[in-house]
Amino acid sequence: MQTHISTTPFGRRPMTLGQISSQMATKGLKPEAVAHKWQVFQDIREARELLGATDRSLAILNALLTFHPETTFTGDGELIVWPSNEQLAARANGMPATTLRRHIAVLVDCGLIIRRDSPNGKRFARKGRGGEIEQAYGFDLSPIVARAQELRDLAGAVQAEKRAFRVAKERLTLLRRDIVKLIDVGIEEGVPGNWGGVLQSYQAIVGRLPRSAPRQLVEDICIDLHALRTEIREVLESFAETQKMSANESQSGRHIQNSNPDLTSESKNCLRNKKEAGGTDTEDANVHSLPKRELPLGIVLDACPSVRELAQGREIRHWRDFLATAELVRPMLGVSPSAWRDAQDALGERQAAITLAAIYQRADQIGSPGGYLRSLTDRARDGKFSTWPMIMALLRAKLDAQKPMKGQDPQRSDDPIDREHNLQPSPSLLQSLKTPRKW
Repeated sequence: MQTHISTTPFGRRPMTLGQISSQMATKGLKPEAVAHKWQVFQDIREARELLGATDRSLAILNALLTFHPETTFTGDGELIVWPSNEQLAARANGMPATTLRRHIAVLVDCGLIIRRDSPNGKRFARKGRGGEIEQAYGFDLSPIVARAQELRDLAGAVQAEKRAFRVAKERLTLLRRDIVKLIDVGIEEGVPGNWGGVLQSYQAIVGRLPRSAPRQLVEDICIDLHALRTEIREVLESFAETQKMSANESQSGRHIQNSNPDLTSESKNCLRNKKEAGGTDTEDANVHSLPKRELPLGIVLDACPSVRELAQGREIRHWRDFLATAELVRPMLGVSPSAWRDAQDALGERQAAITLAAIYQRADQIGSPGGYLRSLTDRARDGKFSTWPMIMALLRAKLDAQKPMKGQDPQRSDDPIDREHNLQPSPSLLQSLKTPRKW
């Protein structure tokens, strides 16, 4: 009597074209086909996202493979297993019955197993007189053999994609490091160029990178970063070829060229004139008489409103936002990394950022911001500089600019915001602003 092989699921479970395709793949299975079940299972684990399998469905597949006694599957072997739900759940680490059925359906939809349901839906095997299995109802594992080569190719494609993604991320990291350090070299060595604009271009490219980026986007950004790095490198190499270093410069190793020598000599002359006039004692007393508490962030931002334009979203709510914005101001002013480190060491991170913001506020009046910052750093080391008079001077200039002209009503303001809020400085602040102070 010929035994009928079931091809449709039991009960209300529907039949799909995907299941028919899986059954068609097993029909063409050659008897001499051989597959190592655990090697194929490893390929399935690698390609699970392409197949649509889940972690729990793979746990069930692993349990189903353990019910077959053979390690090597052949095309002419009996590849049907018939464990009960209790046995299958026990080998799947105690998975609940509802979860078990749901993920078995996932394996069927992925074409990794085929249902061979009995007329009543039970799983069992009928044996002949000699003990051989005549008919089995359960889960057919023949797709493991029929799709072994396909699964191996899918796993290889996934591994190749992972390698390509890893290489792209490594290239991105190296390009970012190269560009930042090359920009610092250009600023440090005084190479002519708009290094602030170059830094903004770099930030615009990197800003397109989301937290979780696909490989193609990473490679596109790498192309743009490589082009930017090439341009920076060409500028630096061209400058190095034309620059003839003296013997003393080559021995010193690193030569700072962005400081203004005229500014340095001018500062020395000013200090000498002050000493001759007896003004040094007044300046020292002025610095030591300043408030001991830190400058409030609101006063700093009121004195240096230009720094807000560089902040993300043009909002600075905390000191950490202010310090982050100062890192953007530094290259735009052409301040070298070494000058910035010296200022932070002498003044402290917060006071150095306030000083840089004040210099940026008066950038149109300062010929060499880097040299000016070094001059202020030297004065800070000698205890002759504080950020209080600098900020007070900016506020005083701002209030002087807002004074009403002759014949104009002092209570009337053309600014609708001022009319709405009627902002007035406190008497103590006005008294502090009236006192002349030196930067």
